[in-house]
Amino acid sequence: MMKNLFNSILIITSVLSAFAGIDRANAQDAKGDSVVTTLDPHSSDGLFSTHASYTFNVKSTFNNPEVGKLSYLVTTEAGKKVKADSIHIKLGPKSSGSYNFDIPGVPPGFYKINFMINVSDYDDTTRRSFGVKPDKLRSQHAKPADFETFWKDSKAELAKVKPEYKITEVPDTTKFKRKVYKVEMKSLGGLTVTGFLTEPNLPNRKFAVLLALPGYQVTLGPMSGNDPDIAIFTINPRGSGYSRGVINERKESWIILSLEDKNKYILRGAIMDCVRAVDFIYSRKELRHDNIIAAGGSLGGLLALATSSVDKRISFCSAANPILCDVRNMVHEVDWPLIDIRKYVATRPDLTMDKAFDNLDYFDGKNFASDLVCPTLVGMGMLDNIAPPDHVYIAYNEIKAPKHIIIFRDLAHAVAKSYNVYEGRWMRDTFALF
Repeated sequence: MMKNLFNSILIITSVLSAFAGIDRANAQDAKGDSVVTTLDPHSSDGLFSTHASYTFNVKSTFNNPEVGKLSYLVTTEAGKKVKADSIHIKLGPKSSGSYNFDIPGVPPGFYKINFMINVSDYDDTTRRSFGVKPDKLRSQHAKPADFETFWKDSKAELAKVKPEYKITEVPDTTKFKRKVYKVEMKSLGGLTVTGFLTEPNLPNRKFAVLLALPGYQVTLGPMSGNDPDIAIFTINPRGSGYSRGVINERKESWIILSLEDKNKYILRGAIMDCVRAVDFIYSRKELRHDNIIAAGGSLGGLLALATSSVDKRISFCSAANPILCDVRNMVHEVDWPLIDIRKYVATRPDLTMDKAFDNLDYFDGKNFASDLVCPTLVGMGMLDNIAPPDHVYIAYNEIKAPKHIIIFRDLAHAVAKSYNVYEGRWMRDTFALF
């Protein structure tokens, strides 16, 4: 029953699913001899309560000895050197060795670590990340004093816009043959946004709802499946996917549109589009208004945090690799969207970087996180340079509601299928769908 639900959620949350690396490397000569290395962290998720520790394994099939050096370099996420060490190693012909490394004295936080091996027939670098006491991390930057008022006023402005729902039934081209509806509705500023509702073809039933929120400039069409308990509503916020109407920006321009004015900034409207999606769910008598999960990855992860924070009608939040968390620290660790923001500021005489960050404070994932009241699941990749682990964890630490985080030690801007399995089970428990 749940397999297709997991597959549906996987499409949303796994915005970029490529592995950032693997733990095994090797070099092979023309005769077939090789040096093979493996790195074993002494932690399944890359988190350590005191100090990081690793075992570096080397195996050689060469007939000659392998002589050289094995070293490591620890840096902050921003690239500042924290600690380094090295040892000399000598492997006999056709032999192997294991070398233990402890990295003490590192303050709470997330770090990059490079292990470098330089021996007679082999040179290589293995790159990983680790965290130490991440539950101690807090942002140095406070939430704006009028943060909640800003979003209360935004919802009040949205409420004055009549949704004027236009609902058109369309065929389900999948094998499940669910009921599928294209939904057009008016949102903040009178803009029309588009979504798709798919429901099990079962009369006289009420369905829990998965509100699917897209990654950056991802088009979300109808999402199907064979779970008889779940309806899925996909929403395309303004300027994205099926909602490219008045707003039809280039991909790199969307995130900076009207950044000079927080009341006109694109994300304010996009978040209100998601709230309007909840309005639509509430307008449908066949949908469970007390069983709504907001789920997404990357930008969709931020939208899940934001929507669940400002709209208490959301029952369960799932945010994978949420971007724009602890935004004022982006200058140290994040290339995108900072590079586009800097370019935009340079073209606007009425905008400075300080003013841009003043406005972005109202769209910071950590500031939404502190207002969450529903159960919340967060996923993150330890090697993510778009939603870096320290940024995501700072947002996670702000959540006071029931929460859980799943960390993928060797992934970048992605989560694995195990995240979606956990998500589905927790959702069904929360919604009492047994």
